[in-house]
Amino acid sequence: MRDITLGQYFPTDSLIHRLDPRIKIILLITYIVLIFVTFNFFALGLVAIAVLTVVLMSKVPLKLYLKSLKVIIIIVIITSLLNLFYGTGDPIFQWHFIKVTLNGIYNAIFVCVRIVLLLLMSSALTFTTSPTDLTDALERLMKPLKIFHIKVHEISMMMTIALRFVPTLLEETDKIMAAQKARGADMESGNFIHRIKALVPVLIPLFVSAFRRAYELAVAMECRCYQGGEGRTRMKQLTLSKRDYIALVISGALIAGIVLCNIFFVNIR
Repeated sequence: MRDITLGQYFPTDSLIHRLDPRIKIILLITYIVLIFVTFNFFALGLVAIAVLTVVLMSKVPLKLYLKSLKVIIIIVIITSLLNLFYGTGDPIFQWHFIKVTLNGIYNAIFVCVRIVLLLLMSSALTFTTSPTDLTDALERLMKPLKIFHIKVHEISMMMTIALRFVPTLLEETDKIMAAQKARGADMESGNFIHRIKALVPVLIPLFVSAFRRAYELAVAMECRCYQGGEGRTRMKQLTLSKRDYIALVISGALIAGIVLCNIFFVNIR
């Protein structure tokens, strides 16, 4: 549970922290699209360099990023193996129905790198953006949806609260598991079915704790006269600065570089 870093914010003074949260969300969406429109190693290498640059400039300890990767390592391995054994082309190794091709190796590497880059970039957003700034940025970006009478503020508030409470619930789960083990509960031995049944004494207190926290949060918001986004003012106004425009220009140059790589290196893997 301690290895799950989703929703955690690491406060420090870095250039990535000082970027406007709206720009960071836009750049994240842009990089996610770029990750999946790379068709050769040259284009994928450009995206990897950009992501690693952001990770280093964020001044967030690398161990936090490694923890976020540790959570999905099984998914990465399974996905890579599926692409490795189901590639097309002439086999370079074959044993019964198991066939490994050069195209399958390329696809396995592509999928593995793409998932890792995707998670690193997503983690960089939550590590460098506080929940309050994330709420304001989401609300500003979704503001055009108000034309369709969509409650943008409430939606962004719910998304941010859900993201914020992920580390809290994980910490609560860790405490409950430790308490149950201290009472003699066995959660590590036996087959898969036995381990699933052993989680029942953990899930019930966790649900009770989650509903209690939700009720306390609702009461606290009601006591502070929270009525949604209508008529609300902000203590901190979001304004774009010179570094935000520079970040957009760099991202535009990255997009152009990837497009050129896809055009001129189309037959090179």
